[in-house]
Amino acid sequence: MGMLGGSLTGLITVVMIASTPSAIAQTPSPDADIEAEEIEIIVIDEILNQPVYAPFRREATVRDSTRPVYVINREQIEAQGARTVQEALKYLPGILSDGTAGGELGALSSQFIRGSNSAQVLILLDGRPINDVGFFGGFDLSEFTTDNIERIELLPGGGSTLYGSDALGGVINIITRVPSDQPEVTLRTAAGSFGLNEQAIQTRGRSGGIGWTLGYTRTEAENDFPFEIDRINLEDDRDNADVLYNNANLKLEGQLDNRNTLSFSALYLTKDFGVAGGVPIPDSIGEFNTLTPKARQYTDEVLLDLTWQSKLGGGDDSLLTSRIYADFLNYNYNNPDPDTFGTQDEVNRRAIGLQVQHNWQVANNQTLTYGADYRNTRSRNTTFSYGINTTEVNYDGDITQGALFTRYEAKFTPSFSVNLGLRQDFNSLVNGSFTSPSVGARLALGNSTTLRANYARSFRAPQISNLEGLAAFNVEGNPELKPERGDSFDIGIDQELGEIGLLRLTFFSNTISDLINFKFGSPSTYENIGKVRTLGLEAALNVELAPNLYAFANYTLNDPQIVSDRNPDIEDNQLSFRDADSLNVGLAYETPGGLYTGIILRHLSHYFVNNTNTESLPGYTTVDLQLLIPLGRTVVFNGNLDNLFDEQYEQYPGYPAVGRSVRLGISATF
Repeated sequence: MGMLGGSLTGLITVVMIASTPSAIAQTPSPDADIEAEEIEIIVIDEILNQPVYAPFRREATVRDSTRPVYVINREQIEAQGARTVQEALKYLPGILSDGTAGGELGALSSQFIRGSNSAQVLILLDGRPINDVGFFGGFDLSEFTTDNIERIELLPGGGSTLYGSDALGGVINIITRVPSDQPEVTLRTAAGSFGLNEQAIQTRGRSGGIGWTLGYTRTEAENDFPFEIDRINLEDDRDNADVLYNNANLKLEGQLDNRNTLSFSALYLTKDFGVAGGVPIPDSIGEFNTLTPKARQYTDEVLLDLTWQSKLGGGDDSLLTSRIYADFLNYNYNNPDPDTFGTQDEVNRRAIGLQVQHNWQVANNQTLTYGADYRNTRSRNTTFSYGINTTEVNYDGDITQGALFTRYEAKFTPSFSVNLGLRQDFNSLVNGSFTSPSVGARLALGNSTTLRANYARSFRAPQISNLEGLAAFNVEGNPELKPERGDSFDIGIDQELGEIGLLRLTFFSNTISDLINFKFGSPSTYENIGKVRTLGLEAALNVELAPNLYAFANYTLNDPQIVSDRNPDIEDNQLSFRDADSLNVGLAYETPGGLYTGIILRHLSHYFVNNTNTESLPGYTTVDLQLLIPLGRTVVFNGNLDNLFDEQYEQYPGYPAVGRSVRLGISATF
């Protein structure tokens, strides 16, 4: 698919792809009016037939899903100029992904979905979990550079029925690129503001029964950008925020015969990052911020995966997938500044997992997916204190997670389908077992209107640090902690607008109970307390205004309310950071030849930065420009001008975002 499908409508709306250049070129049309009409029909068809995996745990399409699912594909990533998975998510509805640790390249990501925090959103890599269950929770999506990414799927709402722990707010599934039918090599380089420097090489292809994908990406930025914080009358430059990535990827795929495929993949992710800290903000939560001019964070991670797929029987209606995977993380945070009681924290973590599942089309209108998951994670965390020259072990333990799951889907008529899911998780924790049911329904009213509704129950198991504590910080673990519990409801409509576009609306309610909170004391510890309910709306619109001219808009409304808490004074308040509303509006012009230009306005409303609702940050609006120009058949020039009007804002008190920035690049595929 060419650039038309990637950047146009979707620059990120709702799982929407418009027609491809090849589709347009092949549309038979002696008459221009007939040709335009046929192209518009193809646009609608492509929107609904977008491939997705996350809602089903198998390959299917948006048309088949009862769940709202939002996708950014390869062409959209390139048009947007997204360097990391975190950046690729920023125009999608249903997620607040701007981060709370500064807006520069490499800053720690955040992903807030339906009132959940980052640790309550499950991150998948090609359908298997990569979340940390040691201390941090979640996964830092700023570690993933995008040269090896085929698409990213965002599935809001509870996802534990298919994937287990951590899917309280939603699921993000990162799909890596696969071998191409014809060998190809892509070279890419880019440069930009604040010392940005990028180089990448990717090669893909097949020879005989062997397919391969091999690549390397190096990305560097000084990130010494100027900033203003008007409320404290401060103008300064951001220092010690540089970043260096050296990421590599390998995938080998062997066709054993016409029924069996064996594949191996390996990702090596590194990030060396200067941790600038936060500018102290008087009389606010920011008063605890501390600039860290010498602090650095280094992370290297190896993600390995061996998968065997076998078609059972004599047809294509039965697929057995067996996978074994292993992850290894080394994390080092070093802050040697004696004025801040310097420390060096290290985390060493390894996870070994197994997935076995069977996708079986029982009948023409019935599909059954069932299987078993297993994952063991061991994590060790130590803290070295420069002042007293000692090293203390915070925790050193493991968690074993196992589960049996099933999902049944029946299409009673071509317009009405229902799915039922059930998962039983077993955990080495005292209170670790959990049952996760789900149900969904889809009803087509005529040819242009579809109704959908879903319910899911989900959970998040405690971290190793919650159970064992943090000895160096006088935090005692609580081995009696229960999992956090979630109940997710949504109801929505997909409305085709004649032959020129699609409107998708989803109303949702997401409740999270038994929240694991930090309890101050001597010693401090963790406890289950609290309940949060988020009501909201996800809306996305894509239209074709004229031939080659497309517009999109999406809006996410969040109302996360604290229902109960240890402190009754904050009950009925808004949950901090997750109460922002977001709006994205874009206009794009794209030709079948690949020329693309787009303008996107992004607005985030004001939001509270504490649960007492006494401090908030103002909203902000940015405008981004994007351009791709084909230079012959194999070379493409791309340019990005982000934050055109140099908007100055904070994403967290004392953590300024990047102002106006430019990025220019060129890529060639042979």
